Amino acid sequence: MYAILKNGGKQYRVCEGDVIFLEKIQAQPGETVSFNEVLAVGLEDKLMLGKPYVENASITARIVDHGKAKKVIVFKYKAKKNYRRKQGHRQPFTKVAIEKINLA
Repeated sequence: MYAILKNGGKQYRVCEGDVIFLEKIQAQPGETVSFNEVLAVGLEDKLMLGKPYVENASITARIVDHGKAKKVIVFKYKAKKNYRRKQGHRQPFTKVAIEKINLA
């Protein structure tokens, strides 16, 4: 069984036991969170699609850790004008372990 999860404007295909990196979630490591924005659930022999979300479907996950991604350099430059601006950005993330895909 697998599910398609929507988080932070992106979609993730998850199975029970997967560990994924999502946009930062305001919860402490070790806490359990539930995601209700399930776009699709795939069973052995059929696929349940949502309009836009699957009714009564949720995903239970455990927060493993928080962190920041690798630095991305943002460099602005205008030719022949002596204009240069260098800035770095590290996107925060939350590492999540998928525990259960619930269909009620």
